Amino acid sequence: MRVDERHAAVTVSGRDKGRLTPDDVMLVDLDGNAVGSELKPSAETLLHTQVYALKPEIGAVLHTHSRTQTVASLLYGHAGSLRLEGYELLKAFQGLDTHETSLNVPVFPNAQDMGVLSRDVGAWLAQDGPAFGYLIAGHGLYAWGRDLGEAMRHLETFDFLLDCELELRRLRS
Repeated sequence: MRVDERHAAVTVSGRDKGRLTPDDVMLVDLDGNAVGSELKPSAETLLHTQVYALKPEIGAVLHTHSRTQTVASLLYGHAGSLRLEGYELLKAFQGLDTHETSLNVPVFPNAQDMGVLSRDVGAWLAQDGPAFGYLIAGHGLYAWGRDLGEAMRHLETFDFLLDCELELRRLRS
């Protein structure tokens, strides 16, 4: 979560995300550097902090690895994105007020070099247009919002809509 205009709280590297305690969270600057700690931030910290740096209205970024997200990221990775359209639930994304819209969700190739991956994601984030999250191929989803509740709603909406897309794909084949 964003702490202020120059800092965010992220998880400590290697910690079990399903059993976090206050000791598993640390402060970093928006360049991903630890502040006031010798602990190492999560390897993917730059993917969180760049959202805060490029989108000052964002207060929380979440990252998960659900089965649905991972499968969808591999199925649509070759295309570089997937288009969500016609779903009533698109209105769950902040600022979208009709199902008569579409949302392109980018799928970035996975890379072990966070500098390369954050550069590619950053170029997309810097563009105009609605941006609520993205997929990393074979990995999972990043989603965000103005606060933790909105970020969670966006994450759950993505997961549901991705599951719908996978089910439609099964039914059409």
